[in-house]
Amino acid sequence: MVERFDIVIVGGGLTGTAFALALKNTSYRVALVEPRPPQAPTDDWDSRIYAYSPGNVDWLRDLGGWGDPVRAQAIHGMRIFGDGGGKLTFDALETGLPELAWIAENGRLQYAIWQAAGQAANLTLIDATPEAVAWGESRHSLVLADGRSLECDLLVGADGASSWLRDQAGIGFTVKDQHQAGVVANFEIEKPHRGIAWQWFSEDGVLAYLPLPGRRISIVWSTHEDAVPERMARSAEAFAADVAEAGHHVLGDLRRVTPQAAFPLKIRRAEEWVRPGLVLIGDAAHTVHPLAGQGVNLGFRDCRLLAEMLASGGNPGDIGRLQAYAVRRMEDVASMQFTTGGLKSLFTNPDPALRVLRNTGLGLTNGQDWLKQALMRHAVQ
Repeated sequence: MVERFDIVIVGGGLTGTAFALALKNTSYRVALVEPRPPQAPTDDWDSRIYAYSPGNVDWLRDLGGWGDPVRAQAIHGMRIFGDGGGKLTFDALETGLPELAWIAENGRLQYAIWQAAGQAANLTLIDATPEAVAWGESRHSLVLADGRSLECDLLVGADGASSWLRDQAGIGFTVKDQHQAGVVANFEIEKPHRGIAWQWFSEDGVLAYLPLPGRRISIVWSTHEDAVPERMARSAEAFAADVAEAGHHVLGDLRRVTPQAAFPLKIRRAEEWVRPGLVLIGDAAHTVHPLAGQGVNLGFRDCRLLAEMLASGGNPGDIGRLQAYAVRRMEDVASMQFTTGGLKSLFTNPDPALRVLRNTGLGLTNGQDWLKQALMRHAVQ
């Protein structure tokens, strides 16, 4: 059985589903293929917590994908500390913004966007596993495990860093291993966070406190991979004490409410982002170090630009338009990969001279309002 679409998106995570939703008012007939659709959330907290820029939140809100059941907390300020006295602060009021970012759970947001996509007349949500791709000169066919074949002008790979579709296309992927891992968990806190996010750079990694609704925070503790087994083995009480101490007890005592989880930190980039009738978006095309919290935001900006460029209609698989999209997005991604990778290298280098330099740099930046404004203008897009 062959079904015909204009666009078929492989991967129903945040990026793939948001891109599908962004096409809801176009003339295209769109299919979104996801073998594990998001389930209705429970009251439990998701350990996968992301920071979302105000620009992306406004975009999702306009599409109808930011609302119930999303539990979100606005960030009104940031406090960043170096490993030798350096300090950098950001406040929303100083930048003329209502907030600097939003913090929300991956699962609840994915479910909200999925539900909104299910209401769009031109979108078809398909719960199936892709099995093969038949590449054609003008149209491609995605073969599903249930026997169906989806024919389309444009295949979109939104299936993550280990993209199946990218592999099927034979597109290489460069990986820069950071030899680090991020340990994450959620905590109840003794003192109110007041919408402030905290980040500490130290010799053994970077610790970030991200505020959640109520008296809760999520943490991301980036550390050398050798230290991860010990942190993962710590009891709830011991790990909470470790996190509180590393955060200088700014929020008092902590109580762990989700078990710690770990994921490797690698900077990745696909060797090609587009081909005739094929485009990779989000983590399928690129990943960055999480210390700036910009990975999912880069993916959403992929979606925003690609949807905007396709809104005029015509053949969505036209290589000229896809190449123009890739050129416009590569600068943003390359800049973020360079910045986050460079900061990681700068703050993990034990050289005493670099220690002085990096902490002095934080202090100098903190005293330059124009520079802080420029940094924030990019981050809130």
